[in-house]
Amino acid sequence: MSSSTSSSDAASRWRRFFRLAAGTALLAVIVIYAFVALIDPFDTLSLSPPLQRGLVASNQRFSYPSVARSERFDSAVFGTSTSRLLRPDLLDTEFGGRFANLAMNAATPYEQARLMQVFQSAHPAARTIVVGLDLSYCATGNSEQLLTPRVFPAWLYEANASWRGYREMFNLFAVQEAGQQFGFLIGLKRPFYNANGYTDFLPPDGEYDPVRVAKHMELSGIFVPPGARDGVPANWRYAAIERLGTVIALFADSTRKILYFVPYSRKIMPALDSAGEVVWQECKRRVVALADRTPNILVLDFMRPTPITDAVNNYWDGLHYRHEIADRVVRDLAAAEQGDASPDYTRLAENRLSASLPNRATAASKSEVRALSVGVCASAMSPGPSTTHGAIACSSEASVP
Repeated sequence: MSSSTSSSDAASRWRRFFRLAAGTALLAVIVIYAFVALIDPFDTLSLSPPLQRGLVASNQRFSYPSVARSERFDSAVFGTSTSRLLRPDLLDTEFGGRFANLAMNAATPYEQARLMQVFQSAHPAARTIVVGLDLSYCATGNSEQLLTPRVFPAWLYEANASWRGYREMFNLFAVQEAGQQFGFLIGLKRPFYNANGYTDFLPPDGEYDPVRVAKHMELSGIFVPPGARDGVPANWRYAAIERLGTVIALFADSTRKILYFVPYSRKIMPALDSAGEVVWQECKRRVVALADRTPNILVLDFMRPTPITDAVNNYWDGLHYRHEIADRVVRDLAAAEQGDASPDYTRLAENRLSASLPNRATAASKSEVRALSVGVCASAMSPGPSTTHGAIACSSEASVP
């Protein structure tokens, strides 16, 4: 046999080998992609089978768009970790309807707005939305933090996500999450969040340590909204409140809109008559102005001296209250919705649809509540600060993809 013939045979064998290897690799890619598309880890794709998927992505920004689109719910909570403990089952009982808790750890107002838009688009006749307002909403100036170090998958929030997802699933992270979803479907994996978005992220109450809590409070310092502020408060810009007004306006007049400044410990609130308090007061005035032009809205202020905020033992840290306080806040929200007063909150503004006025003598008219809100915001109250980070929230996600 000549050397040329041997070389030709060897080249032929190598070509067959490479074709086989390439074909095998291509087949593997096709099989893996088909697996991801069928499992549909984020419960988004149009043609995936109707499986009872779980919320397996630890980053809520991947998990919650499917909850926001779900027909199982007609009401929702939005906010940061400081609203995550509002239990949907208790909200269902107190308000009626079917609630999802879509509050996300460290969520910026921009991220919350995107999620609200997804919910509104899927529920044009939504029954009730509850929005927790905190530090991020009261930041001032023209610059604004839109995202956090946590990945924000913008495609999941778009109207064509169910089809665009077939392109977006072509990556290793999707393969990883599909594996987790498959583990859940066969009973080997627990979801990070319940089907309604709620998860109790607090340690067991038996581990509560007042000394540790006091240390967290001390390390937190005083929280004042950041940002540029030139001139008088009326000239300051609150970009997040502007965005909130735009998104809230998308909801139907019939949707009940409840905005509340979340309760933080007085230990981290600015002192009375301080410059920090002025920033919070002006922020609250802007939300009152938003309410004036928004139908069917209620604005409540828990961020002030109250029996909740004055008691250090109501908190795990300066930002995150205990289970019983979370349930108390839900009941307070429902009581305020019925026109009741409470030492736990102040009613800043209300703009009712005439047909939805509660049948109670304590219900106030729009003009009455408007007058009350201006008086409260201008009084020597102590609005409390907020932040999207805290000793509890920072450890509540197992991973940050």
